[in-house]
Amino acid sequence: MKSSYHWIIVGAVFAFCAVGIGAFAAHGLKNILTEYQLGIVDTAAKYQMYHALAILLSVSLLKSDVRAVNVVNSCFSAGVFLFSGSLYALALSGIKTFAYFTPIGGLLFLIAWLAFILFAYQLSQKEKQS
Repeated sequence: MKSSYHWIIVGAVFAFCAVGIGAFAAHGLKNILTEYQLGIVDTAAKYQMYHALAILLSVSLLKSDVRAVNVVNSCFSAGVFLFSGSLYALALSGIKTFAYFTPIGGLLFLIAWLAFILFAYQLSQKEKQS
């Protein structure tokens, strides 16, 4: 079982990389990539950052249920790799096949958010009972 510290590190690494990739694309690749490609990288970096912060938030809010933290953050992490990763690969390579993985990552984000909601609800019910 992964500890909360593991997820704090994962969330922080995702956030760090989102800032670095976004800045590098905006400044270092602006003369190489098209506006369309830069937009793809921007979208990928934004969603990576949103979900990096979601990982950190879930550690804080679901901390009393390690299993919940692990389920939610495993889905968020897989979503980052598939959604943002496929968009980065598409933008940098131009290989459209990578776009097939993007909706799978988006679905994992939705599953993670749904799990977050359900686990938070369960924890709120346990808190009411005690």
